Amino acid sequence: MQLNTIQPGAGAKHAKRRVGRGIGSGLGKTAGRGHKGQKSRAGGYHKVGFEGGQMPLQRRLPKRGFKSQSLRFNAEVTLTALDKLGLAEVDVSALKSAGLVAQLAKTVKVIKSGSLSKAVKLNGIGATAGAKAAIEAAGGSLA
Repeated sequence: MQLNTIQPGAGAKHAKRRVGRGIGSGLGKTAGRGHKGQKSRAGGYHKVGFEGGQMPLQRRLPKRGFKSQSLRFNAEVTLTALDKLGLAEVDVSALKSAGLVAQLAKTVKVIKSGSLSKAVKLNGIGATAGAKAAIEAAGGSLA
């Protein structure tokens, strides 16, 4: 292969459509724009979602819902997950390394789902009222 013999692949390059270059080209006079109207003019066009003055769809539909961005930093852990983890002392970093909560998580809360058989000490982790009772009943504590 020589530098002077390199060519683009077959069909990779094609001639650009040249409009408004006379009758013989087939794209003369109106240059494929039809007759009159906003779409035939230079520079004039509507914005995205414009429906000719009719109330656009995004304004006809009701506004609904809200998704808090702070929810990304909150995480939940079940009693069953704590039981399977099998650690005597649990903190947020231990849960992250075990893959039970996302790396983004800042606040973690234990929820009462399942049961707990081992005593677990929680450091820097919250718990619901039911989960707190279950942890203390199993001989654990919250710090």
